[in-house]
Amino acid sequence: MKKTTVLAAALATAAAAFGGMKIGTVDMVLLVRNHSSYETNKELLQGMEKEARAQLDEMKKVLDDLQDQGRALAEELQNPMLAAAAKTKAEKDIADVQRKYVQQQQKMRDAAMQNQQKLSETEATLLKSQAGDLKKRIADFAKKNDYDLVLDSSAAIYSDKDMDVTDAVLEEMGVDPKAARAKEKNEGK
Repeated sequence: MKKTTVLAAALATAAAAFGGMKIGTVDMVLLVRNHSSYETNKELLQGMEKEARAQLDEMKKVLDDLQDQGRALAEELQNPMLAAAAKTKAEKDIADVQRKYVQQQQKMRDAAMQNQQKLSETEATLLKSQAGDLKKRIADFAKKNDYDLVLDSSAAIYSDKDMDVTDAVLEEMGVDPKAARAKEKNEGK
């Protein structure tokens, strides 16, 4: 009974404290996707990804060539008319091709990991910059409109639609909210 009374008192205190606050919510995903740098950042990341894919494709061609060389040498080794010296040379050549193949596989794995890391780091840097700008814009909006607290709507289990100030922030960013929401619906399909 005592715990219930303490909990009720805490809830009453919290309700009183938040009662006078002006709280808003924003759809951060919508704001990020309509930020002025979003398309440029997206194109930059896609370009980096395309370059990385081209690099790996070139490395794969080298692997394929080595594999073809190995097959040709293996077929040559199967020739019963092959002299002992030629057979020894073919075996040495196969071992050399196998070594090169393994080295190329490792280079390819390393390049893939480096490319992924570079892409992830660049994406994180761009998103951090974009998020910083959005936080500043939201803070400026909140101060200008006397909001005490603005939350990302995805962080709230429930919030009244009247608390959503995303459209107002979009307008402050110079973005038409209706166009932004229509674009979001089309991209979601």
